[in-house]
Amino acid sequence: MLQKVLIANRGEIALRILRACRELGIKTVAVHSTADRDLMHLHLADESVCIGPASAAESYLSIPSIIAAAEVTGADAIHPGYGFLAENADFAEQVERSGFAFIGPTADVIRLMGDKVSAKDAMKKAGVPTVPGSDGPLPENEQEALRIAREVGYPVIIKAAGGGGGRGMRVVHKEEDLIKSAKLTRTEAGAAFGNPMVYLEKFLGNPRHVEIQVLADGQGHAIHLGDRDCSLQRRHQKVIEEAPAPHIDEQARKEVADSCVRACIEIGYRGAGTFEFLYEDGNFYFIEMNTRVQVEHPVTEMVTGIDIVKEQLHIAAGLPLAIRQQDVVIRGHAMECRINAEDPERFIPSPGKINYFHAPGGNGVRVDSHMYSGYSVPPYYDSLIGKLITYGATRDEAMARMRNALDEIVVDGIKTNIPLHRDLVRDTGFCKGGVNIHYLEKKLGMDKH
Repeated sequence: MLQKVLIANRGEIALRILRACRELGIKTVAVHSTADRDLMHLHLADESVCIGPASAAESYLSIPSIIAAAEVTGADAIHPGYGFLAENADFAEQVERSGFAFIGPTADVIRLMGDKVSAKDAMKKAGVPTVPGSDGPLPENEQEALRIAREVGYPVIIKAAGGGGGRGMRVVHKEEDLIKSAKLTRTEAGAAFGNPMVYLEKFLGNPRHVEIQVLADGQGHAIHLGDRDCSLQRRHQKVIEEAPAPHIDEQARKEVADSCVRACIEIGYRGAGTFEFLYEDGNFYFIEMNTRVQVEHPVTEMVTGIDIVKEQLHIAAGLPLAIRQQDVVIRGHAMECRINAEDPERFIPSPGKINYFHAPGGNGVRVDSHMYSGYSVPPYYDSLIGKLITYGATRDEAMARMRNALDEIVVDGIKTNIPLHRDLVRDTGFCKGGVNIHYLEKKLGMDKH
C-alpha cells in the first residue's frame, strides 16, 4: 500500500482525501498557500508545507513547488483532487517522471480524453453513443462545412476542441450564420485555449445531464457505479446532483453504463472517472470524460456503499480492482447541494469570516466541508465551501431529508447560496424529477433561448 500521500489541493476535497488516507493508515502531506494557513486539514495532516503565495498560479498550480514538496517530505504519491492540476497531463507526466505515483490516469489517457475531438473518436470506436457531428475537426473548406451541418441538421453547436466549463461554444440556428460563427469560435478558441481547432455537433434543445461513474485498475478490469443526474445547472456549473438519475429508461441506462466499462478497458483507463452525457428522448450522447474524482462523487458513494477515494488509493498502489460488477448494487437515492460562499441572488462571491457554523444532522445526512466557526473564506479561489448530502430509501425521502438539513444548517457572517437551495428542493418541477439543463436558468430568469 502507499506509505505517504501528498494532497495537491485545498478545501473540502483535501479534507475528504485526508480522511480516506487516515482510514487506510497512509500518512499525509498537506500543501497550502499563504492564504490557506487556517484550512482544517492542515491541522490533521502528518506534515504541511507552504508552497507559495495566495495566487493559485504561484501555489496550487505551480508544478515545481508541488513536486519539490513531495521530494522534501518523502511522499510516494500525489493526489490532485479536482480542479487545479487534476486533469493536467503535463503534471501527471512530471509526477511520475519524478518517481511518485500519480493518483489518476496516465498522462496519455488524460491527453486523449482532454481533447474533445480525440475523446469523441475514441468513444465511437469503443461503442459509446456520441452526438451526431463532424466526426473530427470542422473543415475550413466552407462548402464541406456547410454540407456537414446540413447532414447533421440545424440547430448545430460549434465547440472548441480544447474548451471546457461552458466556454468556446456557439449555437447556430440557420445556414447563413454557420461560416461566420465557425470563424469567430476558431479565433476565440485560439486566444483562450491556445488551440483554434473547432468541431460541430447537433444541438440538443432540452437535454438532461446524466453521467456514469467508473472505476478501472489499468490492468484490464473496470466497473461502473451507476449514474447521476446533474441537470440543475447555472452557467454550466452544477448546483444540485443526485443518484440514480430519475425517470431513465432501464435498458438505455444499462447499455450506456456497459459501454463506458468497455471504453475504460479499451483506452487502458486507470483510476476513478466519469463519462458525461446529454440525455434526450431516451438516448444518451457522450460529451466528455472527467479523468478525476468529481465534486458530486458522494451521492454515488451513498447509493453503492463504495468509497471512491479509497478505491483511487488502492488502484494507485497497483492493486487490481477487488470489486466486481455483480458486487455493485444501487440502493435508495442520494442528493447533493453545493454550498457556495456567494450572494444567492447576484451570484457574486462572498468571502469573509464565518462567525458561526452549525452542521445539520440526523439519519441519512452527510456534510463534506472544511468550514468551522471562525474560519475566513479567502477571496482567491473557487467559492465552494461545502457539500450537503442526504440519503433515503426513496427519492422523496432523500428530498425530505434535504429540506430538513437545509433548514437546520447555519452559516453566519457571509452570504451563501443556501436560500436558493431551500427554494429548489421545494420547486414543483424539480421535485417531480427529470428537469433539463435549462430549467434552473429559466427559473432564475436568465434564459436567453
